[in-house]
Amino acid sequence: MSFEIAAEMPEIVRKYALYYRNIKGRSQKTVNEYCMDLRTFFRFMKRFRGLVPDDTPLEEIPVQDIDLDFIRSITTLDIFEFMNFVADERSNMSSTRQRKSSSLKSFFGYLSVHEGLLETNPTENLTPPKKAKTLPRFLSLEQSIELLNAVEGVDKERDYCILTLFLNCGMRLSELVSINMSDVIHNNSSLRIVGKGNKERMVYLNDACLAAIEDYVRVRPKDGIKDRNALFLSNRGTRISPKTVQAMVNKYLEKIGLGGAGYSVHKLRHTAATLMYRHGHVDIRVLQDILGHENLGTTEIYTHTSSTQMEDAVHANPLANIHAKKETKQ
Repeated sequence: MSFEIAAEMPEIVRKYALYYRNIKGRSQKTVNEYCMDLRTFFRFMKRFRGLVPDDTPLEEIPVQDIDLDFIRSITTLDIFEFMNFVADERSNMSSTRQRKSSSLKSFFGYLSVHEGLLETNPTENLTPPKKAKTLPRFLSLEQSIELLNAVEGVDKERDYCILTLFLNCGMRLSELVSINMSDVIHNNSSLRIVGKGNKERMVYLNDACLAAIEDYVRVRPKDGIKDRNALFLSNRGTRISPKTVQAMVNKYLEKIGLGGAGYSVHKLRHTAATLMYRHGHVDIRVLQDILGHENLGTTEIYTHTSSTQMEDAVHANPLANIHAKKETKQ
């Protein structure tokens, strides 16, 4: 976890964070989120048990003194009280509550199963709240083409290549900025991607991606480079940052009239997945591998149907043209 977060954590949580990061191979972002969830939980528990004055702001309650004896005293009822608290008083969305549930189950599972420090696991009967299913926002095929055609300026080859990879390969922002020159494998037209939890996967590159990479590499700076491994470089010769990519994508989205409309870098990932499924008729399990989803359920959201598809389905019914016989007037 980050130094700032670690400084606020009890030793037992710091040990858990090291295990979760190094042994389980989870990303630093996930470890930080889980530890912050545990910090919120312990703060709640100290207030819930009257260990701090009632008027103490939750964010100011220290948790460094939380020890194993305190953790052993936590019951299933305490867990449920916390989940009610984040739902009712903090108005956490179902997705946030689902993550907090996972954080608690992971931590207490580590203590009870891996370390053998707990006789009973208070989260054993905790059922994660169902995540509200919402259709992902995405660009249409026409909007995607318009976005690519909007690219211009001194960095047009780089920007066009980035947008092309997003829209064709459906990679995450963190995956794109971490691409190295050596990850592009020309002999079989593929790209090595390092995803969540440092898991590698191979994505095959179509003609558009190969051409975009070739055009960019041709003009990619060769002098004054500080990170020679990085495929995408900033104007300072360093590996391009997520913030720079986000700003670039937002600039072109705004240019085609989609600025501030709920579209973002991550929506380009949704776009790629939706276009592959709708127009390319890609099998859902193949799509799962391309996107690097651990669970098929995460990929299934891209199987949503459009109103046009539903209308076409109704009209395709073989009974669509059968009408009631009208009586002949005598």
